[in-house]
Amino acid sequence: MTDIETTDIEAKREAARNARRRAGAQADRAVDVASAPRAAIYLRVSTGRQAEHDLSIPDQKAQTEAWLAQRGWRMVAEYVEPGASATDDKRPEFQRMIERACDGERAFDVIIVHSFSRFFRDAFGLEFYVRKLAKHGVKLVSITQELGDDPAQVMMRQVIALFDEYQSKENAKHVLRAMQDNVRQGYWNGSLPPYGYITVEAERRGARVKKKLAIDPVEAELVRTMFKLFLEGVDGSGPLGVKKIVEWLNTRGHRTRLGSRWGVGRVHAMLSNPVYGGRLRFNRIDSRTRRLKSASEYVYCDVPAIIDPAVFERAQTLLWRRNPRVTPPRTATAPVLLTGLAVCARCGGSMTLRTGTSRSGQVYRYYSCASFMGKGRTACKGHSIRMDKLDTVVTQQLIERLLEPERLADTLSALSGRNAAKAADFAQRISALQEQVSTAEDRLHRLYRLVEEGSAEADDLLKERLAAIRAERDAAKAALDRAVTGKVPGSGLDPSTLVRFGQMMRERLTTGEIPFRRTQMASIVDRIEIDEQAIRIVGRKDVLEQAVIAGDALSPGVRSFVRGWRSRQVSNLRPTV
Repeated sequence: MTDIETTDIEAKREAARNARRRAGAQADRAVDVASAPRAAIYLRVSTGRQAEHDLSIPDQKAQTEAWLAQRGWRMVAEYVEPGASATDDKRPEFQRMIERACDGERAFDVIIVHSFSRFFRDAFGLEFYVRKLAKHGVKLVSITQELGDDPAQVMMRQVIALFDEYQSKENAKHVLRAMQDNVRQGYWNGSLPPYGYITVEAERRGARVKKKLAIDPVEAELVRTMFKLFLEGVDGSGPLGVKKIVEWLNTRGHRTRLGSRWGVGRVHAMLSNPVYGGRLRFNRIDSRTRRLKSASEYVYCDVPAIIDPAVFERAQTLLWRRNPRVTPPRTATAPVLLTGLAVCARCGGSMTLRTGTSRSGQVYRYYSCASFMGKGRTACKGHSIRMDKLDTVVTQQLIERLLEPERLADTLSALSGRNAAKAADFAQRISALQEQVSTAEDRLHRLYRLVEEGSAEADDLLKERLAAIRAERDAAKAALDRAVTGKVPGSGLDPSTLVRFGQMMRERLTTGEIPFRRTQMASIVDRIEIDEQAIRIVGRKDVLEQAVIAGDALSPGVRSFVRGWRSRQVSNLRPTV
C-alpha cells in the first residue's frame, strides 16, 4: 500500500470520527434541551409610575429572558399583570397562572419572577402559594433573589416576604396621608370625577398638575333634576322614590357618562353623596377590603355645590326616614295622626300610642314617651298626653298661626333675599348652558366649512368627530331645556297662591282619613316636641315655601329636622289634661 493510499484512509477515518462526535454532541444538546426546566414567567407592575421607571414590564421581561437564556431554560408561558396590587390574589392573570400550574398537566416546572414582591407582597400569601405550587411540583424562582430549599434559605425567603409586606404597608400609609392632605387643601386626587363635575387645572408644580373639581353645566342639570324628582316630583306631583326616578330617567333616554342605563344603586349613591351639597368626602372605603371605614376617618373639603346645601340636607333626611329600618310600613298606615311627628322633648324618643281604661270602662288613648315605656325612668322620666286633645291643639294652632294668608306671607318674607341669590345663580346656569350650546354649534359650523371648502374629507374619522360634537350639542340643549322649563326660584308666592294654599291645607288637615291628614301635616311640619310645659311645632321656611309652590299637586314627603318657622318663644302652651 502506497503512502498516498494510507493517508487517504486515515483522512476518511478522521472524518468519520468527527462526524460521530458531532452527532453525539447534537444528541447531547437535544437531551439537554428536552430535560431543561420549562418556565412560566410572571410580570407585574402596580402603578403607572412604576411602569415609567426601572420596574416596567419590558425591563422585567428582558432581564428574565436573559436569565433563562444564560441557564438554558425554556420559556413556555408568559403572564402579564399591569396595574395590579400584589397585596392580595385578586388578579386575573395570577389566578390563571396558578390554575394552569395546578391542573395536573404539568405545563411548566418553574415560575420565574423578577423578585418575590412581584409575586406577592403579603408574607402569608407568598408562603401559601409557594407551598401550593410545591405540592404540584412547581417551584417559584426569583432572578434577583436566588434562594435554595434548605431551611436557612426558606427562612430567608420568609424574612424577605415580611419586609416586602412591611414596606408595602408603609408606602400605602404615606400615600394615603399625602392624598388626605391633598383633599384638605381642596384638590382632586385623580380618577374619574363624580357625575356632574369635571376637573380643571388649579396649580402646576413642576411636572405635577394639581386639579380641582368644577361643575359640568350639562351633567349638573341632570343631577338637579334627580334631586327635584326626589323631593318634589314632576310638576309638583309629589316626591318620587329612587326606583321611580330610575324609570323616569331611562324612559326619557337619559344615560350615564358611559352610555349605560341608570340603576337604583347608582341613583341612590348620587342622592346620598355629600359632594353635590358642596362637601367632597374622601377615605370612606378601604381600598383593599372595600369595607366602609369609620366616619371619624373621613376627610372633607369644600367644592362647588350643584345642590343647595339646605336642599341636600332635606334629601338626606328623606332618605333616612324612608329607610324601612327607620320608618316601618305600619307607621305610614297607622290610624294615629301624629305618629312619626310627635317626640319627647326630654329624651328625643318618639311618642307612641298607649291606652287606658277608666273605672267606668271608658277607654282613653294617650301619646306616651316610648323610652319611658320601654326602659323605665332610667331612660326618661316620661310623660303622657291625651291623644284627642293633642291632635286638636296641634291642628288648630297650625290653622290659626301658620295657614292664614297674612301669617304665611310674614313667615316666608325672610326668604326674599335668599330667593334673589337663587335667581342669580339660576341665571348664571342658563348663561353657562347657552354658552356651551353656542360653542358646540360653532365647532360644527367650522367642520362643515372645512368639508365644503375641500380642506377636509368626509372620512370615517371626521364623521365620528361630527357625531361626537352633535351629541355634546344635543346634551347641552336638553340640559338647557330642562333648566328653562323649571320653576324660577322664588316664583309662585303671590297673594292669591297663599290664599289657595291656606284654604287647601285647612281642609286637608281637618277632613279625610287619618293617614291622609298625617301626610299633609308632615309636608309642612318636621316634628312636634312634647314636654311638661309646652308643645313646640317645628318646621322649615324653605320647606313651607316649596309646599306653597307645589299647591294642589302637593304630595308630601318627610322633611328635615332643622328648626325654622316656629320658634320656642311662640310655641303653643300645653293644655291642661
